[in-house]
Amino acid sequence: MANIFRKTYTQPLPKHAEIIERRGRRMVMWFDRRGRRKYDEMTTGTRGEPKIIRESPTYFARYRDADGMERIESTGCKDEQAARQVLADLVKRVEHRKAGIITPEQDRQANHADRTIGRHVADYLEHLKAKTVRGRKVSAKHRKNVERHLSKVIGDCGFRLLGDITRTTMEKWMNQREADCMGARTRNMYRSAIVGFCNWCVETDRIAANPLVRLCKADEHADRRRTRRALTEDEIARLLKVARLRPVAELGRPSMRKPPAKRKGRSTWYKAELTFEILDAAYARGREVLADDPGRLAELDMLGRERELMYKTLILTGLRKGELASLMIGQVYLDAQPPFAELLAKDEKAGRGAKIPLRADLVDDLRDYLAHRLKLEQALRAGQAVPMRPAAGSKLFTVPRNFIKIFDRDLAAASIPKRDERDRVVDIHALRHTFGTHLSKAGMAPRIAMAAMRHSSLDLTMNIYTDPVLLDVGAAIDSLPAFSAEEPATTCKA
Repeated sequence: MANIFRKTYTQPLPKHAEIIERRGRRMVMWFDRRGRRKYDEMTTGTRGEPKIIRESPTYFARYRDADGMERIESTGCKDEQAARQVLADLVKRVEHRKAGIITPEQDRQANHADRTIGRHVADYLEHLKAKTVRGRKVSAKHRKNVERHLSKVIGDCGFRLLGDITRTTMEKWMNQREADCMGARTRNMYRSAIVGFCNWCVETDRIAANPLVRLCKADEHADRRRTRRALTEDEIARLLKVARLRPVAELGRPSMRKPPAKRKGRSTWYKAELTFEILDAAYARGREVLADDPGRLAELDMLGRERELMYKTLILTGLRKGELASLMIGQVYLDAQPPFAELLAKDEKAGRGAKIPLRADLVDDLRDYLAHRLKLEQALRAGQAVPMRPAAGSKLFTVPRNFIKIFDRDLAAASIPKRDERDRVVDIHALRHTFGTHLSKAGMAPRIAMAAMRHSSLDLTMNIYTDPVLLDVGAAIDSLPAFSAEEPATTCKA
């Protein structure tokens, strides 16, 4: 039998409450925040302490669904008559389900229609937490970004229920964000979050169809806010040299006297910025500073060697920063023919896994780096048991968390501008652009360059990861045959 009721719960006695006899029952009299007198029944807790019995402010509905299971749902109503109407609607829907007027899918959608969108989002985030893509769990960072994007869109658009999500509202939101100078790629990230959420709602029978399935994407090609450029050969040489010498050179920077206007307290000196012009001299002074600490000097030299090799590996393989950080020593086959590095499917962006060819000079550098690394470990662990070679289960490189800031400092010391006159930027991912550009510059066939970059389309390799500024278009034009309006000379046969 369907009915409505208020749930009861217990709570400790309020402050200054009095236990009294009222109508033959023990009651608790107390005053709320507004000073109004309240009377509640008293009970005894599990530990024998007195508690009051209170009722929920809203009514709940108890009924049996089409499968005969008892269900209890909140009506959300404080008024008894309104709660009875909600109960009647629930019972009516059960009868329609039994009669076949509505399908089970429609019944499930109706169950979710009155739930707040926040509860659906919470369920969606739990789904992402359990989801795996190509054998990998969805990262906590991605889940946090999805939550942030959904919260902003839902808050700005005022969505309260799933039925409030409409294409028109989202188009207005995206147009407003464009007027607020939000980039196309950023707008598409918000769009992707809400569209993915709606797709999941369809899969779980929360809505019948995705209302945003035809929501247009923003044109990222026409509104690119971060265009990367490739490094020239001279810039690559300077960057590698700075990476090698800067850990020691930082200690050899010359001291400069502060101008009187910038002096505070007893601080009258500061270390000059490290530039490419003073790099060699600063490195020499740094070695003098550490002359009495050979262990520290060897450690910093090894750090510079590692940074140089990390940059060189990125430039000669096209690996992404996360992929480089995932490589273990056991995944680098230096003695194979040809040598290669094995990138596992769980660590590659596309999730397919790959074998990355290694050039001969890079192989020699890696072999020399591992040998020096072993010697340094043995020196630092003198007197302890040290393996004869680095463990295959250890990382090939130690990629620090502040790798981006280190790279920016190396750029500054190498006198390489972060942004050029065309507002193109150089960052760590630009080293992958450098790899793709120099493949094309060396005359590599586009299809081979696409395979080396591990791209799914030739357009991505040629138009995004190839910098046309570095391509020698003039030499290509000079190689064309000499065209002339004169007829070629003919030789008469006897």
